[in-house]
This record gives sequence, structure tokens and C-alpha cells, in this order.
Amino acid sequence: MINRVILVGRLTKDPVLRKIPSGTSVCNFFLAVSRRKSKTDTNTPDADFVPCVAWSQTADLISSYTHKGSQIGVEGKIQTRNYDDPNIPGKKVYVVEVLVDSIMFLDTKSASAGSSTSYTTDYYPDESYTDMADSPKLDISSDDLPF
Repeated sequence: MINRVILVGRLTKDPVLRKIPSGTSVCNFFLAVSRRKSKTDTNTPDADFVPCVAWSQTADLISSYTHKGSQIGVEGKIQTRNYDDPNIPGKKVYVVEVLVDSIMFLDTKSASAGSSTSYTTDYYPDESYTDMADSPKLDISSDDLPF
């Protein structure tokens, strides 16, 4: 089975960084990803707002070097979870989000201090960053997608 997602978009608001009791960083943010409404209506853009979660050093990087409107690329996997709504007893809330493995800062140098740099981390605080600047770029159009 394959569960991989690659998204490029802009942050809808400043990322929220917090620490869990063990001291590990977790960062939550929404990524606005543009798309065409239909193949026939190419002039009308639309957007999806995708919730994302990053852990450890990736969370610290996103919190330090991005802000509302920053353009970034993320690679990760889709994760689902649910919990009981504390305000409405008996109601379950279902969440679908992207668990971020690696990031790429795509803003120009004038817009962001960490531009055109990418980092990959796993979810372990002692992992070091891997520079992905030499990774191959994919040239994929929406016509190549099966849906």
C-alpha cells in the first residue's frame, strides 16, 4: 500500500507550535492548495484548505521560518483520527490531515529567510536534517492525474 502526498501551497495563517509533555514539538497549520474547478473552466481557480501536522525538528523549522502567506511544499502521508466532541456528548469528530515528513521553503529570499531549502526529518528528536536540494523535480500536469 502507498500513502504519500506532495502538496505545494500557502499557509492560511501563522503556524501554531506547542510542546507535548515529553518536550517534543508539534506544529499545526493549514495549507491552501489551488486547483481548477473543472477542465472546461480554466479561468476560475479554487482552493483546498488542508490541515497539516509536523513533529520534532520539522515543527520547529516551520514555526521559525514561515508565517501566514508563506509558500511551502510538504511531503507526507494522510492520517485519520477521531475523538469525542467535549461540547456535545456522544458526538465523534473525524479528522483527516497530512502528517508532514519533509518540507521545502519556496518563498523568495526577500519574502522568507529560509527560501528554496528543504529538510527531511522523521519523528524522532535526535534525527538530523537531510538536504533535499538535489532531489529531482517532477513535471506533472493535472492531465496526468487519474482523477
